[in-house]
Amino acid sequence: MADEQAKAPDSTAVRVALWRAMHVQVDPPPHVLDDEIGLRLAAPDDGWRRRPDMDPHTTSGFRAAIVARARFIEDLVAEQADRGVTQYVALGAGLDTFAQRKPEIASRLQLFEVDQPGPQEWKRHRLVELGYGIPDWLHLVPVDFEASESWLERLTAAGFDSGRPAVIVSTGVTMYLTEEATAATLRQIAGLAPGSTLAMTFLLPTELLDDADRPGLTASKEGAQAAGTPFISFYTPQEMLTLARESGFEDARHVPGASLAERYFAGRTDGLRPSSGEDLLLATT
Repeated sequence: MADEQAKAPDSTAVRVALWRAMHVQVDPPPHVLDDEIGLRLAAPDDGWRRRPDMDPHTTSGFRAAIVARARFIEDLVAEQADRGVTQYVALGAGLDTFAQRKPEIASRLQLFEVDQPGPQEWKRHRLVELGYGIPDWLHLVPVDFEASESWLERLTAAGFDSGRPAVIVSTGVTMYLTEEATAATLRQIAGLAPGSTLAMTFLLPTELLDDADRPGLTASKEGAQAAGTPFISFYTPQEMLTLARESGFEDARHVPGASLAERYFAGRTDGLRPSSGEDLLLATT
């Protein structure tokens, strides 16, 4: 890259993008999510499908969980847009491709993708290189979380209007943060305009997982530790609801991962189902 500040996304963001593409390439239709654009952005080497973490059988539950949560978020954003909400914020956006795949919805919104400065600059270059460009309704907002920059201040500087309702989404982030950091984020979001909606994923403690999924979580934890991005926070549903309510949300509810399995995978004949271990908090101001 010509810009020395550009830095490729971390392995977790790339893995999520590749699993979404794998769903299209190895699972029979109907596809819960159709996303190979993330694969184009990541541009892995030709042998990427032979990676152990891409094994179509052993990682099928993780792949299904990733596409289930992405589809849930997209359905939520579309529903809120139809209700007149005009702002969508993705915290820790990574290689999210909603703007490129669903421009008919995204272009009705001011869409803010928040991420670390290096990966944000990398993504900006890739979108331009691949011909997608950066439309005027898409805002790539760099925030240096390690330097304790305020994401809300940077968001406002990028054009976000805290006086108007928004959809705020945080997926695959809370496990890397302390409870105090997550609580601080929840307090900021709870202070946004009435009618705003938050969707946030969280990892369950091991004892709440299905027996068959516990080895997978252990392997994920070990991999994250080895990569220097350890999982440090797990929540029971009640703990997450309590944290949300103590942070200022009066309306907070738990969305079990199992409910996404029923919503998006019922009736499949290939046995594809999301693994247990990740649930969602859905809260409104």
